[in-house]
Amino acid sequence: MLPPPPRRVPPLGPRKMTPRQRVFAQWRGMDLAPLEQAQAQRARPVSAVLPRVLSDLRIDRRRAEAEVLKVWNNLLDPAIVAHAQPTGLRKGTLFVAVDSSVWLSEIVRYRRKEILDRLQHSFGRDFIAKISFRVG
Repeated sequence: MLPPPPRRVPPLGPRKMTPRQRVFAQWRGMDLAPLEQAQAQRARPVSAVLPRVLSDLRIDRRRAEAEVLKVWNNLLDPAIVAHAQPTGLRKGTLFVAVDSSVWLSEIVRYRRKEILDRLQHSFGRDFIAKISFRVG
């Protein structure tokens, strides 16, 4: 029986440079091939990275909250806007801070339905399902 052929052992050390890499190394005065390879492996297209970045920053949520604030300031009575401002939007509930308990009582008793109807007309019933008013 014949012995098995010897296994090929890859050479240790850096790979042999291509003519292009040699020319660039001579021109630069140093070999940047390992650095270029490391950067090439990490490079990804923007289209692959951008959705993740936007979701991490919660851009959609912030844009929606800014839009609610803009509509709030333009759509409602200036007297209400002067004393109550939206502070956040979570799971269909719009949270509104009111500057005094007197205005809180006025808004909750007489204006809540009107405000909710106007906002739902602008954004839809799914986006703003209810409003929570608090003194703050």
